[in-house]
Amino acid sequence: MTFNEWILKARERAASDLHLESETPPVVRIRGELLAIGEAISAVDVVQMGKELLGIEGWSRFIAGGSADLSKAVDGTQCRINVFKTLRGVGIAVRLLTASAISLRACNLHPDLARLMEAHNGLIIVSGPTGCGKSTTLAALIEEVNASRARNIITLESPLEYIFSNRLSFIRQREIPTHSPSFEQAIVDALRENPDLLVVSEMRTPEVMRLTLNAAETGHLVLATMHSATCAEALSRICMSFAPEIQGSILAQLADCIVGVVCQRLEFLGDYDLRVPKCEVLKTSSATKGTIRSGQFGQITSVLQTGAEEGMWSFDRYERWMTQKKDWVIPEQTGHRYGHYGTASRTGAHHE
Repeated sequence: MTFNEWILKARERAASDLHLESETPPVVRIRGELLAIGEAISAVDVVQMGKELLGIEGWSRFIAGGSADLSKAVDGTQCRINVFKTLRGVGIAVRLLTASAISLRACNLHPDLARLMEAHNGLIIVSGPTGCGKSTTLAALIEEVNASRARNIITLESPLEYIFSNRLSFIRQREIPTHSPSFEQAIVDALRENPDLLVVSEMRTPEVMRLTLNAAETGHLVLATMHSATCAEALSRICMSFAPEIQGSILAQLADCIVGVVCQRLEFLGDYDLRVPKCEVLKTSSATKGTIRSGQFGQITSVLQTGAEEGMWSFDRYERWMTQKKDWVIPEQTGHRYGHYGTASRTGAHHE
């Protein structure tokens, strides 16, 4: 089977991920569980897939570096692909996404999250562990703006995941390193391009964090993602990424520009055979600013618990909302990433 055929096979089973490796059966992830779906693929076939995906120049860079990222649309399914070297030869990891517009409601997120995007400047962080759907939530927030306001939106991604169409907003998507050599350079360039909303797909290095904070502080609304288990951990990680002697100024800068932090994890709803995001939402307030400025991140839990009137959500309070909610959106097929996690029963795949 060709690479495209394996993608179609994974999509038919409502899989969120596909893993191909030399001399190993293909594996898909359905509702969070791994499942082998065929016979072992030969090393020759996997190498051929890699070469076709990367092209001649990309394959040469892969041989030198041992890993390569790209995005590709297969019959309407947007795929985030990583080609890498393994003990057995070559491996290919694929995250199946979607090229269609999504919304907070379609992602089964609380509608209050839309209020974050009403800000004209500052920093919004979407955080959570790997595979929890941060990119999907990021895309849904972008679409909230795209559907309601005329804004100049610039996204910086590595690689491109969701492909947006201009609705009310004008969206320009840039892939790192295809369209710019680094996130650092891309952020500097973007600030010269008159953005209303700047999207940084992941803050990984201190320099990217510094430039992102500067952008948020100078009149731009910035939306960024990072890995963390809680809102407090996300803020702490930013601070601790810098040298001790400048952490005080970073805390002050962060306190002044923060609009909100969303931390999410996926939770399975057995009654609906659906996996949905459960969130913790920190919003700006005098208590939030004071806690960040003092570096007392352990107090963020208390701020969340007492900040309901200001639109904040602790995980516990959000879970109570989930318990009361009955109108969950269940994707008809693969839908968005949360749908990938939750609709396995429609193909019977989770019974295998």
